[in-house]
Amino acid sequence: MKLARINTALLGLIIVINSYLLLMPVFPKLVYWWQNHTHAPTSTATLNKKVHADSAIPNENRLIVPAMHLDDQIFEGKDMSALKYGPWRLPYTSTPDKDGNTVIVGHRYTYTNPRGTFYSLDQVHIGDQLAVFWQHKKYVYRVNTVTTVKPDTVSVEAPTADNRLTLYTCTPLWLPKDRLVVTAIQESSL
Repeated sequence: MKLARINTALLGLIIVINSYLLLMPVFPKLVYWWQNHTHAPTSTATLNKKVHADSAIPNENRLIVPAMHLDDQIFEGKDMSALKYGPWRLPYTSTPDKDGNTVIVGHRYTYTNPRGTFYSLDQVHIGDQLAVFWQHKKYVYRVNTVTTVKPDTVSVEAPTADNRLTLYTCTPLWLPKDRLVVTAIQESSL
């Protein structure tokens, strides 16, 4: 009788763990849908205002992508360990205040942070605007390409003559074998 209870408890635990593993990757999609269909504080309209308004500049470096409902601090670091905190600017790439290619990468999904930094990067389209607050200045960009490349395509990180922002993450969500790359050209700096 005692063994049957233990087996039932273990079976219940296995069902709970497997449900978590299967459902957690879908949870951020539900949050994104909810944000698009309600007046949540991180709505696209609110983030669009941050891109266009001449309001207070934040103290830390930030990335704002309204199409993703993203308003997050940009982290600096020597290696990929900075990715666990949020969007990471690759240290050997440019910065928004200089000519060149500023490359910011982020996790698409992790079980410890289901709504990874760039979970909804696939919601960004050509023509969308985004902003980077860098060293107490705002830089506005317009998306000009959205592509998928192989992981060994390092040309997306190459220096450029124009002021460009490159965002990338793993794709597809369930079998991350490629990289989703969004590039945007700087339109203005304030």
